[in-house]
Amino acid sequence: NGTSGRTNSGQGLLEYHESARILSFGKKPSNSEANESSNKILVLCAGTADYPVAEEAAVTLEIHGFTPSRIYDVGVACLPRLLSYVDQLREARVILAVAGMEGALPSVVGGLVSCPLIAVPTSVGYGAAFQGITPLLAMLNSCAPGTSVVNIDNGFGAAVSGIKILQTAEKLTK
Repeated sequence: NGTSGRTNSGQGLLEYHESARILSFGKKPSNSEANESSNKILVLCAGTADYPVAEEAAVTLEIHGFTPSRIYDVGVACLPRLLSYVDQLREARVILAVAGMEGALPSVVGGLVSCPLIAVPTSVGYGAAFQGITPLLAMLNSCAPGTSVVNIDNGFGAAVSGIKILQTAEKLTK
């Protein structure tokens, strides 16, 4: 998962997750402490430039005891690649869709699934991407119902929103 350094401080584990650009402290929950819906959250990443934000979301989920599925490099520039994962998309209880450029991935995914979808615009792109403003506005204007949007490059916020959705659903089913 791109972990580059660990230090045991006596109080817990200090760990730097290079690919996610996250520093975490403390012990991770064991599998027995993990949430029973932990494998029902999916992180999608449109392009390789969006990878750090997607990893920020995925690692945040792991730190909180979840085991997210990752599907990366499935942007709309190659729609058949995304469509080859349609069964996994439809099995998810929550999806985090990370995309820059024109931010089209969440709208396409939103038309394929019925679960909550959290759109994460990234600041990558060229031309008229405007450091993430273009994908942010595209995601806010998505016609796919049930799409929520977090701020630009906010993988952490998307992960926490996904966690709260799953935890609330789990409480309601008990």
